[in-house]
Amino acid sequence: MTRPGTHIFRLLKWGRTLARHGALRGIENDPNTPTPVKRLCRIARFGTIQPQQPDYAGAFRDIGPAAIKLGQTLATRPDLVGDEAARNLLSLQDSLPPVPFAQIEQAIEASFERPIEDLFQHIDPEPVGAASIAQVHKGITKEGRTVAIKVLRPGIRERFEKDIATYEWAAAHLEAMGGEAQRLRPRLTIANFKRWTNRELDLRREAASASELAENMRGIEQYAIPEIDWDRTNGRVMTIEWIDGIKISNTEALIEAGHDLPDLANRLVLAFLTQAIASGYFHADMHQGNLFVRGDGTIVAIDFGIMGRIDRRARQWLAEILYGLTTGDYKRVAEIHFEAQYVPSYHDVNEFATALRAVGEPMRGKPVSELSVGQMLDGLFAITRDFDMQTQPHLLLLQKTMVMVEGIATQLNPQINMWDVSAPYVRSWIRDELGPEAAIADRIKTDLDTLLKLPDLVRRIDERFPPKGGAPEQVPLPEIELFWERRKREAERRGWLGYVLAAGAGAAALWGAMAAGMLG
Repeated sequence: MTRPGTHIFRLLKWGRTLARHGALRGIENDPNTPTPVKRLCRIARFGTIQPQQPDYAGAFRDIGPAAIKLGQTLATRPDLVGDEAARNLLSLQDSLPPVPFAQIEQAIEASFERPIEDLFQHIDPEPVGAASIAQVHKGITKEGRTVAIKVLRPGIRERFEKDIATYEWAAAHLEAMGGEAQRLRPRLTIANFKRWTNRELDLRREAASASELAENMRGIEQYAIPEIDWDRTNGRVMTIEWIDGIKISNTEALIEAGHDLPDLANRLVLAFLTQAIASGYFHADMHQGNLFVRGDGTIVAIDFGIMGRIDRRARQWLAEILYGLTTGDYKRVAEIHFEAQYVPSYHDVNEFATALRAVGEPMRGKPVSELSVGQMLDGLFAITRDFDMQTQPHLLLLQKTMVMVEGIATQLNPQINMWDVSAPYVRSWIRDELGPEAAIADRIKTDLDTLLKLPDLVRRIDERFPPKGGAPEQVPLPEIELFWERRKREAERRGWLGYVLAAGAGAAALWGAMAAGMLG
């Protein structure tokens, strides 16, 4: 177990890096920041020269690979880090200097326990991409197929494990201070971050994610997922079909190739909605570097380390929320938040509906170019504190992805209206999933399933739990001994030791006096 002193040393070291980039100023000035955290910030920045404009992305990049990934996660938490920091962290590019090719060759051979010549005809020594966790090389298999080979950086798993242990320790202490820090649930943020990075650090799971997404999107025209080469994939190496195409961010090349940019924008939005609402499993890292366009107009996604999953009931709520916001039915949107138990029941549903109206109405009636899903969602975050709405990590990841998709779609077609593109799809899905026919079919299926399970239900009726609302059951949080509890326990132990020593000394003195009396 890592000692508290080690965690504190790491936090101070990282704090000095944050201070040199001016990234501690916002934490110190925030009235919700606990006093002990402010003290730690002052110690960390002592003697540093801070720039006028904070560079949060630069600070996380300088701290190291795990911090880069954490920064990308915190970019989805404007409620936790503030709007300014969240916007800056969205620019955080996951890019590092490449590992020498000799180490990559050694890693491939060690992971397969075979000479590299048995697997590939050729691998280009120059990487096509080098990120914090892995780097990618272009290669040709023994069968002559052109592939992309993704290899974990040597020692990266061990480094992440150490850093995440300190993140967990710090989050536990922050949450234990109560108040706003407790409502924002930093421990849950780190727990989800740990879960996501563990998935990225096992390339078999990333390959499985790509396979599952491909299966879900099989019926969607002109949207593709590269094929996995399972014979050349393991926990540290993933081999996947090579994609020849134009990056979706390169609009000039897309126009030159004759692609219809507004059509691409619409298809990208609908592909995302299909993933998130229809299948409940979505590519959660849809930035511009992870999307390509083939010659025939097919959109191809890559890099499946970060995926989002939403259960069916939560998807139904999400669809109704989106549709309610597009149509101005704020009362229904408010009711869904209460049904999903996102907002505690002691609040008034009508008051919440009014707060939602304050967010939605300023957006209505504006020109198409000024409408924004991102702005709408930012507004929703702003009212969560007033209504004690606890953070829902699965919705935060969805929000981050929606903002990414909107950004790319707007670049392709500045006149796109995300609401107009989304509304027909969402309306159709609601009709199919929540309409009378769907309700009858669901009821028949549910009743039949219940009858088949009746003996087991009767036997276990006392063990059943009440419904948990729209949020999925949260991941178990690690047991972490708080620093002040450890200090208290050690003090109590030293106190008892003092009593024992004092008693021993007294007994020795008494025995000495008695012995002296007998000798005298």
